[in-house]
Amino acid sequence: MSSPPDPHRDRPESEEFDEFDRALAEVEQALDRFKQRYSDVRRDREQIEQLKQRREDVRREAKQTPKGDRSHRRELKEELEQIEAAIETLEIHLESQLFSWKTLKEPFWQAVRFGGLGIVVGWILKSCSG
Repeated sequence: MSSPPDPHRDRPESEEFDEFDRALAEVEQALDRFKQRYSDVRRDREQIEQLKQRREDVRREAKQTPKGDRSHRRELKEELEQIEAAIETLEIHLESQLFSWKTLKEPFWQAVRFGGLGIVVGWILKSCSG
């Protein structure tokens, strides 16, 4: 018995190099996207930390401000609200980019596949035993 012909042997070398070049270009693009995402995450986390520090400073300043100085207290309250909104926006941005359908697609379909398989096997076993 002879083994089936290898389809990769029949292709010219130039096609193999072209395929390798395409695969390499895809990997490089994926790496560039990963590097960009990593720098975005680091930047956003640094901004969140700076905003949290500023929030603590504003809270301290609000506690030290005399109660009679209402205009300054109002300004501090508005600044606190802006800081909270900015922190929330950055956190939502981080979470939304970390969890996308693309990252959840494969585990989702694996759960559907193996969960469905488990149900079918369970029905078969139940019908055989009962």
